[in-house]
Amino acid sequence: MTRFAADWLSLREGFDARARNADVVKAVAAAFKGLPSLIVADLACGTGATRRALGTHLPQPQHWRLYDNDLSLLARAETPPAPAGSSIRTRPVDLMHDLEATLDGGPDLIATSALLDLVSQEWLERLVTECAARNLPLYATLTYTGEVTLDPVDRLDASIIAAVNRHQTSDKGFGPALGGAAAAELVRSCKSVGFSVVEGGSDWVIGVEDREMQSAMLTQWSQTAQEIGGIDTQDIAGWFARRRALVARGVSTMRVGHRDVFARPATTR
Repeated sequence: MTRFAADWLSLREGFDARARNADVVKAVAAAFKGLPSLIVADLACGTGATRRALGTHLPQPQHWRLYDNDLSLLARAETPPAPAGSSIRTRPVDLMHDLEATLDGGPDLIATSALLDLVSQEWLERLVTECAARNLPLYATLTYTGEVTLDPVDRLDASIIAAVNRHQTSDKGFGPALGGAAAAELVRSCKSVGFSVVEGGSDWVIGVEDREMQSAMLTQWSQTAQEIGGIDTQDIAGWFARRRALVARGVSTMRVGHRDVFARPATTR
């Protein structure tokens, strides 16, 4: 990834932290309450946001195994450092080919954030099957649902977001991506292997004061709509200009749908 990836992850981390579903976090915390220590494997960890968000809710000491395919992001993932008695281990991994290796070695919990809408049905079922085979709980957060609300409404909003959602189902390195269907498919797949599931919404709520985030989203959406095609480029440019003007005037808000899931086997190790 580029420097842009790290900047984007830094920008979105605060919105992610506020959006994480509190009831799902409570279910994760309750599942591991009283353990003398905990090993967490975090898949596609980015800069380590899940550790920073979830770590305070879990027993200490904690041993985090952070996996990503980007060395520059992994280099940022050990901040802040682990407290005394705990540890952080980073490892570059191609999750398409080496998923199973990340699940071996006795972790107590598998975590991932903002990943599953990018993977294929086949890969998702592989993840769930491998977790079930190892009796491993799975905490999957901030999976994009495809639901976006923009206010005030523009006549091209629905067309632009529909184009974004079509693009979301293109191959992101794991085969044809599930996009907005991922959270529902995860729940279905987990229940099919006998896991109990706690789930809840984790929408980004982006207010009038969040101009940098709104501008970043509009830029991404307009570029994505141009890439996927089907809308005249001049229409996209006009939409982008109108929405940017609303942001500048301080009257624009956004809600971007996400969902959190905690799935666990009937009996844990």
